[in-house]
Amino acid sequence: MWAPDQRRTVITGVGVISPLGNQPEILYESLMAQQSGISTLPETADAHVSVKYGGQAGDFTGVIDDYGPLEREQKKVIRKGIKIMCREIQMGVAAAQRALADAGLKPGQYDSAQTGVVFGADYMMTRPEDFVDGIRACMDDRRQFNFADWSQSGLPKVTPLWLLKYLPNMPASHIAIYNDLQGPSNSITHREASSNLAISEARGTIARGAADVMVAGATGTRIQPMRTVHVATQEQLATNGVDPEKMSRPFDQNRTGMVVGEGAGAVVLEDLDRAKSRGATIYGEIVGSASSSVVTRGCVGQTGKAIENVIQGALHSAGASPDDIGHVHAHGASTSRGDVEEAQAIRSTLGDRSSPVPVTTMKGHIGNLGAGSGTVELIASLMAMRADKLFPVLNYETADPECPVAVVRPGDSPSPGSSVLNVNVTPQGQASALLIRSWS
Repeated sequence: MWAPDQRRTVITGVGVISPLGNQPEILYESLMAQQSGISTLPETADAHVSVKYGGQAGDFTGVIDDYGPLEREQKKVIRKGIKIMCREIQMGVAAAQRALADAGLKPGQYDSAQTGVVFGADYMMTRPEDFVDGIRACMDDRRQFNFADWSQSGLPKVTPLWLLKYLPNMPASHIAIYNDLQGPSNSITHREASSNLAISEARGTIARGAADVMVAGATGTRIQPMRTVHVATQEQLATNGVDPEKMSRPFDQNRTGMVVGEGAGAVVLEDLDRAKSRGATIYGEIVGSASSSVVTRGCVGQTGKAIENVIQGALHSAGASPDDIGHVHAHGASTSRGDVEEAQAIRSTLGDRSSPVPVTTMKGHIGNLGAGSGTVELIASLMAMRADKLFPVLNYETADPECPVAVVRPGDSPSPGSSVLNVNVTPQGQASALLIRSWS
């Protein structure tokens, strides 16, 4: 039995930048065709990254045409702003502009004071070359760096707008400025949990009457010189590198770790009555959400318990039962322990059903996009519900007895049902979930 909020929130626009293209329909078709967006990273992508394989958003080059249909003045302003955006910010802005275009919303066609943005991001890291000239200016004849010279000789060599390229609140700032969004604005930096948290906050903003329309989503990358250093030293990366397309193997018994990726996703949320009154296309209704952080006293993330909490919380907030879930879009990072903990959490919370809930994940196709993963994955599930066919988990060949869930296998295309439970979690134990009901 669904128990919607007094003010119901629906999704009326979607935008995506991903390793499988920048159009939701193409993304979904690629998933159904079992295509992989993971490949050997070209030298031109970045000569200094510490990994060789990843899901690069190759169709996104950062030029103005990548930002979707734009008004003339918007195109002019965004083209000027691109130079002060790092790639993550560029992808986030592009996904948001595409979502607004998909929703049919142009500046002047909405109440700016009642339209806002909540956008998630990873913490953004500068590139080494941003400081090269400054560092060289502080080297003595023996090529030793003199810290005392930095303020006078080094810092002036750093571009004055350097910091604006890497602030994680800048995606929301740019999106608001380019579209005259004068309503509530917020930024969320909770790694992989960011997407669902941003959308949940945007939904809450509409539900409490603070806005009628919100742009929400997230952007992220694991393909960046400093980022890949962190990933390689702190997380489990796949080692079966004979074929890059087979490296990411969520829930498969022979998985060896995750694969890095990059991308962004955005959705437009509207009050249901407003969406109906303007004849908007409705992709789905947000009926439940939850957040949970669980760590030990030693600050070790307890991802399984956190996922249990958000599944139960999302069901409770929606007034739903396990049998109401059409499918689960799992985090499915392809790590040894992470997949086990997630699968067992799904089984413990949704196992009391008349039939096993189908479980899918995109990370076999595109890798871990960081903060951007959750929104891209949600959009894929929305496309699946519209087509009434659920895409399989790529490279799932051998079932793992420790992962007792009904993973959608290649060759299968079960119905996605009429709802999706979208789950993401960080290694630090921060989980988030959204429950979306399809709209027909």
